[in-house]
Amino acid sequence: MLVVEDDEELRSALARHLGEEGFVVETAGDGEEALELLLRRGRGTGPGDIEAVVLDLLLPGLNGREVCYRLRTAGCWVPVLMATAFGELEDRIQGFADGADDYLVKPFSLAELVARLRVMLRRATGREDGDLEVGDLRLDLAGHQAWRGASPVELTRRELAVLHALMRRPGIVLSRQALQAAVWGREAPVSGNVLEQYIARLRRKLDVPFGRADIETLPRVGYRIRSPR
Repeated sequence: MLVVEDDEELRSALARHLGEEGFVVETAGDGEEALELLLRRGRGTGPGDIEAVVLDLLLPGLNGREVCYRLRTAGCWVPVLMATAFGELEDRIQGFADGADDYLVKPFSLAELVARLRVMLRRATGREDGDLEVGDLRLDLAGHQAWRGASPVELTRRELAVLHALMRRPGIVLSRQALQAAVWGREAPVSGNVLEQYIARLRRKLDVPFGRADIETLPRVGYRIRSPR
C-alpha cells in the first residue's frame, strides 16, 4: 500500500493506522516520487509490488490527477483511491475520468478509508488473468472468447482487448486516453475515430442483439461498462 500525501503529519497518521489494520504501507510526499515508485512496482502481482494507492490531489510537482492519468496511459492499473478536499460532483467525475477507482473527500473517517480500500482490493483480485464476469457478460481473454449469458459472441483480438479493459473496471469511467493506452500501449492511435469504431462494434455484438445498453459513452469524459446493481 502506498500513501501519497504532502502533509507529513497526516501522511504519518494514515500510514500508522493502515499498518495497524494489517496493510504493508509505504509513503511518498510528492507526485514525482509516487509516479516513479508506481511505474516500477505498481503491478500488484509479485513480491514487493504495490497493491493499491491512497493518492492526495494537491501535491508538489505533479498533482494527483496527473499522477493517476500518467499511470493509466502507461498501462499501470494499480487500484487508486483519491483522497482530497475537492468534493464537488465535477471534481469526482474528473477524478474517475483520470483513472481513479474510488474517491474520498477530506475530512474522512479512517474506518471508511479502510473499508473502501478493502472493497477496492477485492474488486481487483483475480482480474489480471483475463477471466472476468460483469453481470451476465463473461470474458476469457486467454481463450479468445466472450459470452452474453449462455450465448457465445465472436470478437476479434482487438475487440477482446477493448472489452477486457472496460470489464476490469466495471462502473468506472475510463478516459479515451486511458482506454487507448490500455489496449494499444505506445502504439495508441492519436487521431481519428479508431476507438469509437471498436466501441460501436462491441455494442453491435454484445448489446444490440440482446436488448442491452451496458457499454456507455459519457460525452467529453470517456467510456464505461455498466456495473450490475
